[in-house]
Amino acid sequence: MDEDFIRQRITQLRIQKNVSEYKMSMDLGHSKGYIQSISSGRALPSMSEFLYICEYFGITPLEFFDTTNSEIIVFKELNKEVNKMEKDDVSLLIEIAKRLNRQT
Repeated sequence: MDEDFIRQRITQLRIQKNVSEYKMSMDLGHSKGYIQSISSGRALPSMSEFLYICEYFGITPLEFFDTTNSEIIVFKELNKEVNKMEKDDVSLLIEIAKRLNRQT
């Protein structure tokens, strides 16, 4: 694990969240170039800023470093919606997912 991983992961998650570097910087309460300076290698977030970044993405630090799920933000959003569903609808969704996976 190195500094490049942190920069690349922030960029990957930012793109998944579909926000610009500018918007993310402003949302986090920084100058407009804050995230761009991280992405370009000129800076790294402090530990407290790293935790805010994880919170911004809605993930834990463990999930930040877990690269087995490259679409973590999308899956977290799906999970949030699934948790609101009735059990029968969840079962139907599982069957649809299984059917779609057989087609690929």
